[in-house]
Amino acid sequence: MRTQVAIVGAGPAGLLLSHLLHQAGIESVVLEARSRDYVEHRVRAGVLEQGTVDTLISAGVGERMLREGLVHHGIELRFGGAGHRIAFEKLVPGRAITVYGQQEVVKDLIAARLAAGGQILFGATDVVPEGFDGLHPRVSFARDGERGVLEADFIAGCDGFHGVCRDAIPAGVLTFFDKEYPFGWLGVLAAVAPSAEELIYASNPRGFALHSMRSPKVSRFYLQVAPDEDIANWPDDRIWDELAARLETVPGWSLSTGPVMEKGITPMRSFVAEPMQFGRLFLAGDAAHIVPPTGAKGLNLAAFDVTVLTEALTAWYSAGDSALLDGYSQTCLRRVWRAQHFSWWMTTLLHSFGSYDAYDRRLQESYLDYVCTSEAASTSLAENYVGLGRYHVQPQPAG
Repeated sequence: MRTQVAIVGAGPAGLLLSHLLHQAGIESVVLEARSRDYVEHRVRAGVLEQGTVDTLISAGVGERMLREGLVHHGIELRFGGAGHRIAFEKLVPGRAITVYGQQEVVKDLIAARLAAGGQILFGATDVVPEGFDGLHPRVSFARDGERGVLEADFIAGCDGFHGVCRDAIPAGVLTFFDKEYPFGWLGVLAAVAPSAEELIYASNPRGFALHSMRSPKVSRFYLQVAPDEDIANWPDDRIWDELAARLETVPGWSLSTGPVMEKGITPMRSFVAEPMQFGRLFLAGDAAHIVPPTGAKGLNLAAFDVTVLTEALTAWYSAGDSALLDGYSQTCLRRVWRAQHFSWWMTTLLHSFGSYDAYDRRLQESYLDYVCTSEAASTSLAENYVGLGRYHVQPQPAG
């Protein structure tokens, strides 16, 4: 097989890249180890920045998102027995977030690619990227009991944190920045209408809690737990009791409960690999960086990465200009590190740390109060949460 860009991974990054490249007249083939059913029902992120929403709309894959997504113009920080609304419409006029599940974005992108005759090879396992340090990259893989080879001009590694593309880069090329947090998130998907119109981030001595949603009839909740916690220790009744204890701290507010559809525990970590490229292999999304979900940045960073990569590949194919490709990593990492800092900041602002003493807790409460009473601090939170303005793609400086 032969294509222009071989894309490993059919998550949001790989599928959006394939779609954007198609619109630019550039051919691609997507290789995905899992089945279509699996990737279309894998519950992950659900908060889209304004820039991600704009990208999906301009790419022609935002119709269902506009119809079914929940547009929010603020979030609530809840602590000390009171709720404090961060009002996006006042602090960052014209910008908002849209709650629309990652699996729904994936469904929309798969449908668009297949309708356009795009190739997505599900069930492609034992993937091996090769030759990307020269002019003839290729990806070998197994599918339907046979071995295949996909030859390409470039390889895009969009295969997630546990994928093969990052590990295929020779030892010593990449520098890794890694931070593990002393807690995890117990995530719950429940068949119950949301108890609030906007997301609630609750800081509580018992631990952090988040009230989110996926639709008018489905809610999403998170509880801070020990990183090695066993999900078997969390029957549904205990989950609802703990959510109530951490969230029902504002007079007159109560939590609605319902059947739990899904639950699981996710460790919290930050990770960055630099650079995000080697030869003709380019990393995007979770293959290059991980953020704790507190700041809702993972999917949004992936969308930004592939937008930058599309612009760079378009310049190369249309004019033979490699400057944007050479500067891909530099351009993406500028935003990655901003998102890393914001996600770390939100995480430390809202969670309980076992190492904190009474003094540390008072400092945390003081800063929460400052964020909610200072317009400057509230604006900083708001503009980072809805997504910073588009960074211009910068060519790599000569020399």
